Formats: sequence, C-alpha cells, structure tokens
Amino acid sequence: MEEVLYYNELYDLYGGLLTDKQKQYFEDYYFHNLSYAEMASNYSISRNAVFRQLHITLNKLKEYELILKLHEKQLQLINFAEKLDSDQKKELLSILS
Repeated sequence: MEEVLYYNELYDLYGGLLTDKQKQYFEDYYFHNLSYAEMASNYSISRNAVFRQLHITLNKLKEYELILKLHEKQLQLINFAEKLDSDQKKELLSILS
C-alpha cells in the first residue's frame, strides 16, 4: 500500500513529464484499478507489453525523483511545518500568501 501511495505522489509531481501513453497506462492501473489483462484487451497488446510499459513508467518516475528530489523536499517541508506552533504557522502562511 505504501508503494502505491509513493508512486501516486511521484505521479502528481512528475506526471507531466511522462508521455501520453505512459500516463494512460499508469492511470488505468493505479487510478482505475485495471488488471494487466484488462489493459491488454483494451489496447490490443499482450499482458507482458503492459507490464513492461508500467515498469518503464515507474522507473521514469523514480529517475525523476532521483534527479530532482521534489518528493524528498516536499516531505522535509511537511516535517518542518509539523514542528511549528500555531502562531509560527500563521506567520509563515502570511509570508507565503
């Protein structure tokens, strides 16, 4: 479950860098819960081709994170924000607004 959440978070950050085909496969599998067989039938390809395409897509997302580290930075900001007290959070929000 954590892995699925992680990939969804990476997709939110880097999905715009994927091809339309990669986006469609990712969304069908992770958002629409289609099986490899269902996707293969929809696209008239083999289940192995679906598996390979998803594998390539996940590797791309991980590669983008390895280079850009947006997910890591996002987690650091969340961790930092959780440590602030209420007044500090209000002050930070007023600065960012």
